[in-house]
Amino acid sequence: MRYLLLFFMLSLSVLLNAQTLTTYEKPPVFSECKSKSIETLKSCFNYTLNNFIFSNFKVPQVVAENSYKGSVQVVFEVDTEGVFKIIYTNAIFEELKAETKRVFNALPKVNPATYNSRPIFVQYSIVIAIPLKQPVEMLTDKKLNIFTERDSLNATLSNEFDAVNNSLKPYENTEYNSQLNIPFTHAYYARFDAEMNALGTNSHTAAKPFLYNEVKRYYNIEAEKQSLKKDVESWVGKKLYNEHLVQVQADDYWFTVDPILDLQVGRDTEAEFGSTWNNTRGVFIQAGFGKRFNVTASVYESQGRFADYFNQFAESLKAFGPDPAIIPGRGIAKRFKENSYDYPVAEAYLSYTPADFINIQFGHGKNFIGDGYRSLLQSDVASPHPFLKLNVNFWKIKYTSTWMWLRDVRDEVVEDGAFLPKYMANHYLSLNVTKRLNIGLFESVMWANANGRGFDINYLNPVILFRAIEFQTGQDAGNAILGLSAKYKWNNKVNLYGQFILDEFSLSDITGGNKSWKNKFGYQLGVKYFNAFKVDNLLLQAEYNQVRPYTYSHNSVTLNYANFNQPMAHLWGSNFRELVLIGRYNYMRWFGDAKIILGERGLDFNTPEDSFAYGGDIYSSENNRPLDTGVTIGQGNNTTSFMTEIQAGYILNPTTNLKLFTNIIYRDFNPEAITSSTMASNTFWFSIGLRTDLFNWYNDF
Repeated sequence: MRYLLLFFMLSLSVLLNAQTLTTYEKPPVFSECKSKSIETLKSCFNYTLNNFIFSNFKVPQVVAENSYKGSVQVVFEVDTEGVFKIIYTNAIFEELKAETKRVFNALPKVNPATYNSRPIFVQYSIVIAIPLKQPVEMLTDKKLNIFTERDSLNATLSNEFDAVNNSLKPYENTEYNSQLNIPFTHAYYARFDAEMNALGTNSHTAAKPFLYNEVKRYYNIEAEKQSLKKDVESWVGKKLYNEHLVQVQADDYWFTVDPILDLQVGRDTEAEFGSTWNNTRGVFIQAGFGKRFNVTASVYESQGRFADYFNQFAESLKAFGPDPAIIPGRGIAKRFKENSYDYPVAEAYLSYTPADFINIQFGHGKNFIGDGYRSLLQSDVASPHPFLKLNVNFWKIKYTSTWMWLRDVRDEVVEDGAFLPKYMANHYLSLNVTKRLNIGLFESVMWANANGRGFDINYLNPVILFRAIEFQTGQDAGNAILGLSAKYKWNNKVNLYGQFILDEFSLSDITGGNKSWKNKFGYQLGVKYFNAFKVDNLLLQAEYNQVRPYTYSHNSVTLNYANFNQPMAHLWGSNFRELVLIGRYNYMRWFGDAKIILGERGLDFNTPEDSFAYGGDIYSSENNRPLDTGVTIGQGNNTTSFMTEIQAGYILNPTTNLKLFTNIIYRDFNPEAITSSTMASNTFWFSIGLRTDLFNWYNDF
C-alpha cells in the first residue's frame, strides 16, 4: 500500500510538472518589462526578480557572524491580481526565513500571468544562495532581441509546476456545490441537523448520505469550513490545518487528493493483551468532470487489535476459509502477527446527475435510511458492498431506489470455495405532507442466487410493489419487508421521529393475543432537541428501538436480511429492546460526544442440550424455533447490557475532517447463562488517536 501511495504521488507530481512544459501565453510582467517582446518576458521577469532580491535582501547578523554558506528555498505564487505571496520557505536560520518574507512582501504589484487573455495565478520555486553576489547586468542580443544572463544573481527559477496549462485556476471549494455524497458520520451530520429540520424547509433527511448540493440549500458548509480556517502562511501549515493535500481545478474538471489516517492506541482492562491499537493508512480522492459527473474513492490498508469483546464479536463473524474474523462494518480480516488483524477496505462510487431532480450512483459502499442513530430499515453496520442507487427529488417528494449485490459467506452455503451471491432491492418514498410532517414508505426484497437465478430483472423496475413480484416468482423466491417512517417537527428545536418494520404477521394471532412467532415486526421512537437549553450547537437525542424475535430471518436461511454475516438493519439483529441516549456538542474546532445504551436481548444458547433458535440471530432458521406461541422479546438466553461511550477532541483539519480524539468506553454485558458463544463481560476501553473521520464506527454490540 505504501508503495502504491508513493507511486501515485510521484506520478501526480510528474504530471503537474509535465503540464508546465507547455507554458502559458504570458508570464507575470514587471513594469520594467512592459516594453519587451513576448519572447523576452520570461527572461525579463527572472532578471527583475533576481535584481530586486539582491538589492533589498539584508543578510541577518547571526548569519554573517557564523559565516554561513548555504541557501534559502522558497515556493511562491503570483496571484490573479499580480500580488506575490510566499507559500513555503525553508532555511537553517529562522532569521533567513523572516528576511525572505519581508523582501517578497515588498515586491511591487505586477501584471498577472494570462492564458487566453484571462488572468491566472502561477507558482514558482526559487533557491537563493547565501552569501549573495553582485549580479552582472543582463545584456541584450540586438539581433535576436532576446535577453541572456551572465549571472542569475544566485537565484534560479524552476519550471512552473502548477495551474498554468489550459484553464487551470485556483481551487474554489467546488466539492461543496457538487453531487458528491457528504461522508456520513452521525457526529458530522449533527452539525447541520437543526438547519435541515427547521420549520418550512422542504428537506428530506432520512435517505443518507446527503449530496452536497442538497444540503447547501439549508446550510453553508463552505462558510463553516472558512470560519474554522487558521491564519497560517506556510504551505505545510495550510495543508495540515486548512486545505486538501492536492487540490486542482480547471474550467471543466477538478479533483482533490488527501491521505487517510486512523492511528490510535489504547487499553482494555479486561483483555489478556491489554493494549489496543489501530494503524490505518489510505488515500481519499474526489473529482468532478463537467457539472454533472463526479467520482470519489477511498482505499484503506489497516492493521489493528481492539478491545476483547470487539475481537470476540469479529471472530464470531468469521467467513469460510482460513481468515479468522470479519471486522464489523469493514470486511474480512487476515491474522496479523499473533493476536491482531489485517483488514484492507476499498470504497468508491460514480455519481451522475442527468437532470437537476435526478441523481444516479453506482459504486461500492453503504447507505442508511432513517432519522435516528439506528435504522430498522437499512443501516450502515454491515461491510461495504456494490450498489446502484437512483434518487429522484421533486415537489415535496424524494424517491430512492437502491439495488445491492451482497454475499453469504458461511461455510454451509459456499460452493466450490466461492461465497454465495445474494441480492437486495429497496424503494423509499419520502413525502413532506406539511411543513411539519414527513411520511416515508419503505419496501425491500432479498433473494439469493438459487438454482442459477442470478439477478432477477423483475426487481429492476423502480416503481413496483415487491410483495406482488414475490408472489409471482414463488413463495420462497424472496424475502419481502415493508416499512414506515415518520418525522414531526414540533418546532425549530424539537423533532419527533420513528420507524415501523413489518416482516410478517398473522392478523388472527395479533387479535387473539397469543404472541405468535409469525408476528415479526419492530418499531423505533425518537426525539431530537437542537440547541438544547439555549446552548448553541448542543444536540440531545433519545431513541427507543424494539424488534420482535425472528424478524429479518427466513425459513430459507440464505434469504435473511444480512450481508457478510452482519445485519443490514439494526446491528443486534432481532429479539431485543434498546434505549439510546446521545449528547453532542461542538464549538469551533472542539467537539464532544456522549452516548448511553441500555438493552435487553434474547440470544441463543448454542449448546448440545439447547440448540433452538430463539429469534435473535437472524442467520438461524426460524423453522428451528422452540415455540409457536408465547413468543416474547428477550426469550432464550436473556441478556442485559449497559454501555456508555464518551469522545472528545479537536478537529485538526475541517476540510478533510481529520481529528485528534480521546475515546472512553465502559461496557457491562450480562447473559443469564454463560456458554461457549456467550460470555459475561465488563470492559473499560480507553483510546487516543488521530483519525480522518469518513464513516461510522459502531462499538456497541
